[in-house]
Amino acid sequence: MSDFANLRDAGLRLGSALADAYDVADVTVLAAVPNGVPVALGIREAWAVDVQPLPVTRSDEGAEVAADPALAGRRVIVVDDGVETGTVARAAAAALRASGVDLLVLAVPVCPREAMADLALRYDDVIALVKPLARRDLAWHYADFDTVDEATAQRLLGDLPGGAP
Repeated sequence: MSDFANLRDAGLRLGSALADAYDVADVTVLAAVPNGVPVALGIREAWAVDVQPLPVTRSDEGAEVAADPALAGRRVIVVDDGVETGTVARAAAAALRASGVDLLVLAVPVCPREAMADLALRYDDVIALVKPLARRDLAWHYADFDTVDEATAQRLLGDLPGGAP
């Protein structure tokens, strides 16, 4: 049996956990593009919070994240579809710390315990609903691992009031 029906379901459940821990007025949710977007939109549905894109460039060498300097002094929650290797989460933490965010939180449906220790050093808080002992392919945790491409992610964000162009 899977942990989540799909990415939206994971986001709805994460939204409830985040609402218990943080004040919506004080945070900005950054959705790692592309697959963090459906999760973040589920969070937004459960917890009326501002969602913005977090552009991620993936390559054979790892991942690069472009952090908006306007986030300096803000409380930021980074959302993705889960952690496998932690490459995107580590790149996001480095870029956002360098941009001067005030509080940095990682919120993911799945994060293996072996990755949690490292990520806990990079983030002020790591919220994960499922914490398996060992790393597995993320698709294993979803009945429908309904991933999206970058164009679809941008369209989904653009459909939000005040969303990305």
